[in-house]
Amino acid sequence: MKIEGIIWLEDIIEKLWLKHEVKTFEAEELFENKPHFRFVEKGHYEGENVYAAMGQTDSGRYLTTFFVYKQNNEALIISSRTMTSAERKLYGKH
Repeated sequence: MKIEGIIWLEDIIEKLWLKHEVKTFEAEELFENKPHFRFVEKGHYEGENVYAAMGQTDSGRYLTTFFVYKQNNEALIISSRTMTSAERKLYGKH
């Protein structure tokens, strides 16, 4: 999967910080650091499904970021949080 850009919505940026203490640059670093992608669910629009990107930031923080993969190869971020222990185990296997 190739991500050519990231789309941020203001309410998502605020939610990520207030609920999960994730900053936008951390989620962007995740995409630059060759994350593992997994399909989550079919999207509301044809060809635009929800995926999770699992990986690390430059500082070593483990994140799971959920996004809609748009038809123009951009990622519309919908959430990002610290990986759970189960996700860390799954990530470690890849």
